[in-house]
Amino acid sequence: MRDRLAGGVAQDVVCTAELLVSELVTNAVLHTRSEIGVSVRSLDGTVHARVVDHEPRRGLVSRRRHPYTDTGRGLYLVERLASRYGADTGEKSKAVWFELGPPGPRSAASAGWGPVVPFSGAVRGVTLADLPWALCMAEQQHRHALLRELLLASAGGGPLDIRPGDLEAAHDVSNVISACVAAAGEDPPADADVRTLALSVPAHVTPALLALRRVLDRAEEAARLEHLLTRPSLPQLSALRRWMLDEIGGQLGGSAPTAWTVVPREPTASPLELRPWDREQIRASRFPTIAIDDRNQIIAANEAAADLVGWDAGDLVGRRLSVLIPEHLRERHLAAFTSLLLTGRPRILGRPVPLPALHRDGRLIPIRLLIQAQEMIDGRTVFVAQLVPRTAAPEPSPGEWPGELQESRKAALTQPPPSPDVQPRGLGERAREHDRSMSELARLSLLAESGRAASEAQDLPQALRHVGLLLTRRLADWCAVDLIDEHNEVERAVVVRHDPAPSSSVYEGALPALSSPARGPLARALRGAGPLLLTCAPPMGAGESPLDSRYAELSERLGVCSAVVAPLQAHREIVGALTVGRLGPEQPFTQDDVELVGELAGGLALQVANLRRFTRVRNIAEHLQHSLLPALPEIEDLRLSARYAPSTITAQVGGDWYDGFLLPDGGTAVVIGDVTGSDIDATAAMSRLSSMMRGISVVCQEPPEEVLRHLDMANRTLVQEATGTCVYAVVKASGAGLWELSYSSAGHLPPLLTTQNGETRYLEEGGGLMLGTGFDLPRPGARTLLPAHSTVLLYTDGLVERRGEALDRGLGRLREHAAALSRAPLEAFCDELLIRLGSDSDDDIALIAVRPTPP
Repeated sequence: MRDRLAGGVAQDVVCTAELLVSELVTNAVLHTRSEIGVSVRSLDGTVHARVVDHEPRRGLVSRRRHPYTDTGRGLYLVERLASRYGADTGEKSKAVWFELGPPGPRSAASAGWGPVVPFSGAVRGVTLADLPWALCMAEQQHRHALLRELLLASAGGGPLDIRPGDLEAAHDVSNVISACVAAAGEDPPADADVRTLALSVPAHVTPALLALRRVLDRAEEAARLEHLLTRPSLPQLSALRRWMLDEIGGQLGGSAPTAWTVVPREPTASPLELRPWDREQIRASRFPTIAIDDRNQIIAANEAAADLVGWDAGDLVGRRLSVLIPEHLRERHLAAFTSLLLTGRPRILGRPVPLPALHRDGRLIPIRLLIQAQEMIDGRTVFVAQLVPRTAAPEPSPGEWPGELQESRKAALTQPPPSPDVQPRGLGERAREHDRSMSELARLSLLAESGRAASEAQDLPQALRHVGLLLTRRLADWCAVDLIDEHNEVERAVVVRHDPAPSSSVYEGALPALSSPARGPLARALRGAGPLLLTCAPPMGAGESPLDSRYAELSERLGVCSAVVAPLQAHREIVGALTVGRLGPEQPFTQDDVELVGELAGGLALQVANLRRFTRVRNIAEHLQHSLLPALPEIEDLRLSARYAPSTITAQVGGDWYDGFLLPDGGTAVVIGDVTGSDIDATAAMSRLSSMMRGISVVCQEPPEEVLRHLDMANRTLVQEATGTCVYAVVKASGAGLWELSYSSAGHLPPLLTTQNGETRYLEEGGGLMLGTGFDLPRPGARTLLPAHSTVLLYTDGLVERRGEALDRGLGRLREHAAALSRAPLEAFCDELLIRLGSDSDDDIALIAVRPTPP
């Protein structure tokens, strides 16, 4: 081709033509495997090139919406670089052509490749319900990358033990699936992240689907063993791939469709859904959030995260994530991150993990780390991490729907799947249209479900999002909740759309104050007027207040044909406003809907007021509890380390506590305890018991069993006697490189002794009744010798107990992890136990470890 064009056109045009012809020939080789013809000519500086194959049944599939860097880019490059392009299909051949004009302004490109016809012949309808589009595009890219490398390895005689017939069939049906998805996905809006697609699939592909499954399983195994350059897929990609193949094969065999959103998946094997990467989401998040690329480099950080760790947001961008990781955990982080990239098997992805973050001044900040995967436009994966201070609950995910929403989606699936010639619509959309003509029973059901959705949430943001998700599936196309506080400051707390878009969060955040000139619908609602029926978007006229302008901007950008705005009033106080909107003119809101929204707003207002009151009480209790956690002493030849992680599902205050202090006789006391309850009363009881314990220990200086007996007697003098468990232990040097541990347990889980060589045993002697039983029975004590560099761990039940699981299994799991960490520094020992065991717990966790470390 270069020889044919030499001297006739400019060199840069020759290079561009060479690139585009190479891409088209590659497509023909991979997708048709037929005889290929290439023709090229130049006339008056214009290059015309054609690539002909003899497989006209294979239609062209353009990926103009997802220009990935390694797969699916050939036709995209032609679209971007050619002056004109197109495809001509005949009975026995197909020609793909393009023209390159001389340097200068490009002429208008042709209309495109024509309609996408993935395959000719008999087809059958297949419905992929609630397909996550970003995740689908990432799975498609990874699948094509695996198959393309397998073709290359097979041509080179690679030892992958895959039959050539299976590989060819797998490659062909993979292309057919991608073409069918592309054809069905043309009509939904580009920002719709969840779609229901009606595919037209060739009727005879079932045997090829089985071959594709076998080949992909073998390819994934080869990728995990690093026999391929392509990385193994992340768990959510594998889960979606299995679901898609099961749906296509099952529906071709006569089965009914099952939506992706109701398929059960293990949390650790399938973390939160992959969503399109949006830098604005990071900046707009109210929680400390950073984003890391696959090079372990920070690519975005919001101000909340920067303030938490003592950096400027701009200074964090471009640095390695290790700048925020304590030194004793960096090796662990690098190993886990590398393992994720090479094997596709996550350890903490999608799970809230308690661990410390490194502040810029060197101190450690206890946080819960929640990492989710998102997808960049070029197909690479971005890891978005929330660094939630350990005294707060993790931010709810839009995917965390209340149970009744899952049930409503299951009910929607009982409708028959649409035929291939019917325009597909989302299941939620059909259900919502059905419910817009609401009966009295449906109205009562919606009111009850909204109250339940809010009451089951962990905090106010989650409650508002749950209610928003419910309303956008049963009543409206979008909804917004604006809240006003006691300082007259207004915040748009949440915006939820029926078709989730990555840019929804940009509408959230602080709003202008409610000032006297404000006269718009939102301002009126915040003053108590309404509910108000809006038959069109509020006009953006001159002279409006900033608050009115922001509200009009939201309505205009979301597209409002009809809306209702209602005040949130609870206990004679206006706490905010609820707005619900519909986009199309077909079914505007009526006066009946206005009354319904008013009732919904009344119930939501009570939930907002109650959650605000609960949050204030919780914050006070959190500060109280953390102020009670002691600073451990620094002791020569003896190391102490402790951790505390509150529950993520309760009020985050409770009765777990630890203590460590020096005794007048030279011993070191370590204490772990758990007072019954998970509220502020338990925290108060814990405070009293821990204070009495320290006082009795220092004054009496008696054996541990006597100290616990005195503590139980003192407990009876309290107005409200506390019940709970406790271990009190004293460590003293006994000479010859050994230390003596004397201890007694009041109904608590046994301490764990781990030697430097990894030998473990529970110290089960010295066990007695829990505190607060009222019985005066003798309390036993026990003694044991501690070798140098051994570790004694005292812990509460949240570290080992799991609902529906035998306690012995949790204790065995703790022994295994402690043995594996026997030689780790004591700080790493404690942090690793929290990381490995704490992320699966829904209870408070306290632990304290002591380790003799002679010079």
